[in-house]
Amino acid sequence: MSDPAIQRLFDRVYICMKCNASIRAEPSKIKARKIKCRKCGYKGLRPKKRARKGKGK
Repeated sequence: MSDPAIQRLFDRVYICMKCNASIRAEPSKIKARKIKCRKCGYKGLRPKKRARKGKGK
């Protein structure tokens, strides 16, 4: 994938650890816990994982 595609998919994208909804927000606001999930209201968010390169099935 090209660099703009990588940025669009993974840059500033966070996933709710309760309902798996994706939210785009600034990292500083996530660390300060100012952002909550718009689906369930939970404040526990994690960065979106990138796919591993290497051995495939």
